Amino acid sequence: MTQTPIRPQLHSLFAERAKTLIPPPFGAEIPGAVPVVTSFAFGLADPALFPKAELAQATAEVLAEDGEDALNYGGTFGGLIDSVLQLMQARGVQAELENLLISYGSGQILGLLPQVFVEPGDVVIVEGPTFMGAVSRFAAAGARLISIPVDGEGMVVDHLEQVLRDLAYQGIRPRFIYTIPTFQNPKGSTLSLARRQKLVQLAADYGVVVVEDDAYYDLRFAGDPLPTLASMDREGWVLYVGTFSKIVVPGVRVGWACGHPEIIRRLDMFRSEGSLGPFLGRVVARYCGEGRLQRHIQHLIQRYREKCQLMLDSLAQAFPEDVRVEAPGGGFFVWCELPPDLKATDLLQATRELGVTFLPGTRCFADGQGDDAFRLAFSYQPDERIVTGIQTIGERMHSLRNKL
Repeated sequence: MTQTPIRPQLHSLFAERAKTLIPPPFGAEIPGAVPVVTSFAFGLADPALFPKAELAQATAEVLAEDGEDALNYGGTFGGLIDSVLQLMQARGVQAELENLLISYGSGQILGLLPQVFVEPGDVVIVEGPTFMGAVSRFAAAGARLISIPVDGEGMVVDHLEQVLRDLAYQGIRPRFIYTIPTFQNPKGSTLSLARRQKLVQLAADYGVVVVEDDAYYDLRFAGDPLPTLASMDREGWVLYVGTFSKIVVPGVRVGWACGHPEIIRRLDMFRSEGSLGPFLGRVVARYCGEGRLQRHIQHLIQRYREKCQLMLDSLAQAFPEDVRVEAPGGGFFVWCELPPDLKATDLLQATRELGVTFLPGTRCFADGQGDDAFRLAFSYQPDERIVTGIQTIGERMHSLRNKL
């Protein structure tokens, strides 16, 4: 049995559906509504942690020592490529130039994936919940999304195995599997070692590419690091996607993909913007040198660990006891699951009236489920607003219950 192709005119319907899967841009206001004072909805970096002085120094050094080449037309700076290869080596991957594509943030790679892999009606497997900022692009390309549940140990790989088996029986091979195995967005969970091993094996057995989105790899607060999927891959089925946005500053918009040379070549073919500018590449590479990046990462870990713990302590004091809170081992997010008598969308409407917002679970599932959960980002808000914002959400929870 072969897959029935979807009618081309339905492509626009997928695109319209994709628009409903992600929240509005940061700072967007609802006409007539109370201004947002505290938003836990977006995984923004803490501006107080931006290494402005070090970046200014790196910029000055580049302009003084290499200004003519840095400011003219040119390809991706070789020093940046070397820096990324070193990062991949630290992640257990011995990569070469042919395995690497430097990009304008990891978002560019995620946006290229459907252009390279997806025709309307093709199956793409994602996690549920997941980062809909990426998955909405797959939907806009016409992908038929199949969600695999995520628990405290990451993607439920046994469920994935059954899905792959069922699809194979129908003659369908998914175009790729999109996963965030480390400090998953939005749940904060980390895929266990046994599940990592099985996922890589399933990819090889069924001939399916696994896209490993590893934006939060370095921001570990607790536990020992687990091997990346890419480091466990021996047959070229894993495409690793990394970014400097979380470990330098989001505004540099520098990311990378590391994988099989043929996949890298195809991604590069569809990249209309050309290579990363030589100036930006030199600045990031210069900043990464002399141990500056690693020192900065340690500072980030310490501060984000403190903010995460502050949020967890505030949740323990303000939320009803039957709200299930998942403490992450790293990353930017805390995931909360509500008891049956509370709905995330109702709660959001109530807290929005007081200027406090979060991301409801309905914005984290490809099929719209998730009204029983929500995501809180502790990364951006200062300490005092973490405390007062969580108090507001907790008070509204109790208030909604008292009305029942």
